[in-house]
Amino acid sequence: MTGHLNWGILSAAKIAREFVAPALEAAEGCRIAAVASRTPGKAEALAAPYGDLRIHHDYEALLADPGVDAVYIGLPNSAHVEWTEKALRAGKHVLCEKPLAMKHEEIARLIRARDESGRFAAEGYMVTHHPQWTRVKALIAAGEIGTLRHVQSGFSFVNTDRGNIRNDRSQGGGALRDIGVYPSIVTRFVTGEEPGEVSARLDWEDGIDASARVWAEFPSFTMDFFVSMRRAKYQQMLFHGDRGWIRATAPFNADVYGPVMLEISTEAGIRTEDFNGHAQYRLQAEAFARSALEGAAYPCPLEMSFGNQRMIDAIYMADESWREEMA
Repeated sequence: MTGHLNWGILSAAKIAREFVAPALEAAEGCRIAAVASRTPGKAEALAAPYGDLRIHHDYEALLADPGVDAVYIGLPNSAHVEWTEKALRAGKHVLCEKPLAMKHEEIARLIRARDESGRFAAEGYMVTHHPQWTRVKALIAAGEIGTLRHVQSGFSFVNTDRGNIRNDRSQGGGALRDIGVYPSIVTRFVTGEEPGEVSARLDWEDGIDASARVWAEFPSFTMDFFVSMRRAKYQQMLFHGDRGWIRATAPFNADVYGPVMLEISTEAGIRTEDFNGHAQYRLQAEAFARSALEGAAYPCPLEMSFGNQRMIDAIYMADESWREEMA
């Protein structure tokens, strides 16, 4: 890779501290240069393991920093569009945590800002960089399980903290926006198809969807999944064909949730393939750097994000109580 990106981290949220900053530090073509946080002490704490970084206590100051080439945005969901657009207009490349937007029309606006600025921008779907999904995509395309008929998924954890942003409507909380995006993005990434008719049942608590059950009709297969912030920790994805199936044991939080394996059932029997030890956040950072510095193709461009947000929007609108909750 030619050159490197000097990164500024905008927000010292948990995901930045525990996942993104270590990944940027380890990634080829990346270097952390600055951190910004409005909370006293947080930027300093995040920066401490990485040497002499510039500290900003104002987000605009980080965007004005001439030593920053690219910005990672880990702010609350409701602030993603605003600061992604500001960063692009400031001439920075942008990697924004998911969900990038609250509505797909907002991503169309960001695509225009990206194109007008000449900078690179992407949403933080680290799963699309994990080799298990490249493998599943190849297996399905090769007909390993015959014709894909159905996709099934579940993703859950318990979060009852009313002070947490995931439970805060004003900050873009909700199970679909936090974790429902993952079954959607992986299915679309693996198959290349977009959903048609969608139906859903959402469980609402204080203005956010605490759980959701979703059914979707794709052109050549069907899908159902559940997500919940009120059920014990669980995640799985199953791709069911007419001659076999593929199950991912740790589809989203690879290595963190548990061993990363694909179980592949065909007419010849069941075999497993091991995908442990692939640092998907580091792989995401390296892919981003190649795209920003060299113009390399990116697995999940903003156009892919647009389609995913359109699916999430359709799920909300399919729920009978959605309009009452949004009133």
